[in-house]
Amino acid sequence: MPDASPIKWHRAHTTWFFEQFVLAPHVPSYRVYDPHFAFLFNSYYVGAGPRHTRANRGLVTRPDAAEVTRYRAHVETGILSLLADAPPAAISDIAPLVELGLHHEQQHQELMLTDILHAFSENPTAPVYDSNWVWPQCAARRNDWCELPEGIHTVGHQGGGFCFDNETPAHRALVGPVRLARNLVTNGEWLAFMRDKGYERPELWLSDGWAAVMSQGWSAPGNWREIDGKWFVFALNGLSPLNEELPVSHVSYYEADAFARWSGKHLPSEFEWEVAARAGELEDAFGIVWQWTRSAYAPYPAYRPLAGALGEYNGKFMVNQMVLRGSSVATPLGHARASYRNFFYPTARWQFTGLRLADF
Repeated sequence: MPDASPIKWHRAHTTWFFEQFVLAPHVPSYRVYDPHFAFLFNSYYVGAGPRHTRANRGLVTRPDAAEVTRYRAHVETGILSLLADAPPAAISDIAPLVELGLHHEQQHQELMLTDILHAFSENPTAPVYDSNWVWPQCAARRNDWCELPEGIHTVGHQGGGFCFDNETPAHRALVGPVRLARNLVTNGEWLAFMRDKGYERPELWLSDGWAAVMSQGWSAPGNWREIDGKWFVFALNGLSPLNEELPVSHVSYYEADAFARWSGKHLPSEFEWEVAARAGELEDAFGIVWQWTRSAYAPYPAYRPLAGALGEYNGKFMVNQMVLRGSSVATPLGHARASYRNFFYPTARWQFTGLRLADF
């Protein structure tokens, strides 16, 4: 699957990030571990040089995993020496790059789990990655709505602490009147959509979404399997009977939008979601599933990307994708915040992606 990468690649790529953007520019005596690695483990940074085709990453049999471990040790030694030896004036330039690299690595920690899950899901024997893995405890169902009256709110990253550049600058936005479901949509609610032939009714679907249903053969969320007339879900702990009380996961934007239409509702905008989350009005806003919004991924007013190749981190992807808010069960602890803007193409559903509804 072109969006997924081998675990070895994730480990090497996050290492290359520190080598490329921290060590090489700030340590004149540094020598790269292997001159071939930049080509193999660059992802999409055109300004950093040519790179291996993404869809062919799984064909890179060398270096092996042990060599990647040695590569990581080499770069980590260089980073620790740099931080120990650099004068205070230089640290002010280096520290933000190291911090960005650490958050970048957290993103890849999540991708490693979702990529493993996808790879295992393609195996007909339903292998188990972690027999102890379970969904976290979800909030009790309240089946009610939080009301957001019309008002102008500041959205985007505010105050101190780390953020990615696409969360800036903070700005004012008109929100409401609208109401958001306090709870996430559940597997049981999705089953009702399926029993009402939701995947067979083109009037519920955007045109591109219906084309995806037809071309991909969608009839249920990703990782759902029907066995002898009963539904099961494949997760990191293997195959289990469908729990109707759990939030639905592994649905695309197109599916989320179709479900909202079927419900007579719609998806919240990213700013509606952010205002409600900041106010503590949403149950399971973080740590369960990323939640699709109806907002296109676009730059905020007066947005400016970082200088140089790092400006490619987010800015050049701000078209043809949709924003998700919150975080998922696979997101590292401490990596979530109300202003975080995740983004994927509307067909994507290999991530832990779900939804909550909104209504006017």
